[in-house]
Amino acid sequence: MSKNIVITGANRGIGFAMSKEFSQQGNTVFALCRHSSEQLDNLANQANNLQVITGVDVAIDEGLARMVSALKGITIDILVCNAGILREEQLGSLNIETIREQFEVNAIAPLRCVDSLRQQFISGSKVAMITSRMGSIADNGSGGRYGYRMSKAALNSAAMSLSKDLADKNVAVGVYHPGYVQTDMVNHGGDISADESAGKLVNLILDLTMQESGVFKHSNGQLLPW
Repeated sequence: MSKNIVITGANRGIGFAMSKEFSQQGNTVFALCRHSSEQLDNLANQANNLQVITGVDVAIDEGLARMVSALKGITIDILVCNAGILREEQLGSLNIETIREQFEVNAIAPLRCVDSLRQQFISGSKVAMITSRMGSIADNGSGGRYGYRMSKAALNSAAMSLSKDLADKNVAVGVYHPGYVQTDMVNHGGDISADESAGKLVNLILDLTMQESGVFKHSNGQLLPW
């Protein structure tokens, strides 16, 4: 049965690959982004079940308002909070502005997306937070990347709280590390393609149950430590 899928940061990388995967399965996909891309426009032209919604910067009020307006009246079966940014900070060369920027985009924005759209969830809906194992405190073996690590740890914490607060609506929350993916974010230096990662993530999301709500997983299914 076709589902309504909402994906943020859908114009490239993992977001685009997930939009493609979900649409190819016959679902209706709402691909949200600040600006579209040639590949996303081409996909939308080929698939009549994919709608591109631009002007959605999830880190600002106007972008969230655009999202809410564009999705008004739509029942959301799956919300994928994928939009995120990576900046570089090291001890001795901290950039407080980029640290704040990463908190806004990586941690606060996903929470605001869920809060803004929560009335459009139904029993059985799912929320997927695309996070990173770099947000794991126990798994931190190299230090650095202060803004990214801290913001993803904050996102993980928010996802756990959401799994509790949405439980009475029978809405499950998945928390997923996509792997080291070959995207623009890491200058394509990863060890797994966006398409392969997206395929694994989509399967995990579709298989998500209330019993696993709030569980932190690698795209390969491995449980990850907080």
